[in-house]
Amino acid sequence: MGVENNLGLLKDYQAYLRVEKGLRPLTCEAYDGDLKTFAEFLEGRQGVLVTAAQQDVAAFLEHLRAHSIDSRSAARKLSCLRGFYKWLLLDRRIHHDPTVNIESPKSWKVLPKSLAEPEVAEMLERAAMMAEHPQAQATALRDSAIMELLYAGGLRVSEITGLGTGDLALDAGRVLVRGKGDKERIVPLGRTAVKSLETYLREGRPHLARISTKPKTVPSRQDATRLFLSLRGMPLTRQWVWHLVKMANKDASPHRLRHSCATHMVEHGADLRSVQTLLGHADISTTQVYTHLALGRLKAVHRDHHPRAKTKMQDENATKGEAVQGSSLRIIHGGKGKKRAADQGENARGAKEQE
Repeated sequence: MGVENNLGLLKDYQAYLRVEKGLRPLTCEAYDGDLKTFAEFLEGRQGVLVTAAQQDVAAFLEHLRAHSIDSRSAARKLSCLRGFYKWLLLDRRIHHDPTVNIESPKSWKVLPKSLAEPEVAEMLERAAMMAEHPQAQATALRDSAIMELLYAGGLRVSEITGLGTGDLALDAGRVLVRGKGDKERIVPLGRTAVKSLETYLREGRPHLARISTKPKTVPSRQDATRLFLSLRGMPLTRQWVWHLVKMANKDASPHRLRHSCATHMVEHGADLRSVQTLLGHADISTTQVYTHLALGRLKAVHRDHHPRAKTKMQDENATKGEAVQGSSLRIIHGGKGKKRAADQGENARGAKEQE
């Protein structure tokens, strides 16, 4: 009875996440897996999800730690439980949230790994050379457009595969992207990315849409409008895009290109709010992992705009000026002294000769 009760709750919660929260299927599956793990743990303690107490949640986290589950994964599972019990509380299925006052496991902030600018430039140039070949295939045009879009817009791989032809506004140099939770954002594109997409739409995509290897299969309306198609005329998968990037650079990945986009923008002076908007981060704290890259620029801004920093610099400049001026005066006075001593020597020699 307890197991059936848990399954019913999880089914209702999945519907809530998909319909009301608008979460992606993969995200819903991840939440479902975490909740089922907790439900199995409770069954071993003769409990069910609706009757879980604070002690059960604490024991679950200790169980994860004992089984060498890293703190980041444990923190994610706790976040999932908090969302679940908040929903139960709002739906009046429980009267107390067992995750209240449970401290999230401490975890190290992992700095995002990015590629150097020359590495990215080499990847993009190689893809562009293949696309610009007189006998370039439709797939080469497509691959070049994908690489440019991943780096120029900092898109997630799921956002790339979910793009439709109607999401592009190339005349305005932008694309409409649907991110996590179906949240929409406008992403600007550079001229190179726009040119690659225009060439793909004009010469590559029509060919891919025609050469489906399964002519009897009628693609759905959504599939037919997908921007990036395979040789079978079907939408590309996330795994395929991952493979494409790996083939271009074994140290790269779609997400690393996204990090590279943000990293290089910050290094060239972009503010974190702009980067947050471009990447589609819901919280600025997610974007703050790039703060360490802007320390040099932060020092320059502080030096130029903070009144105490200005005073210190003025004092240092004044000290240096005085030192230079003192050195110049010593040289001048030293020169005059030498000239005076030489004159006195000449006068002494003249007097001696007269004697």
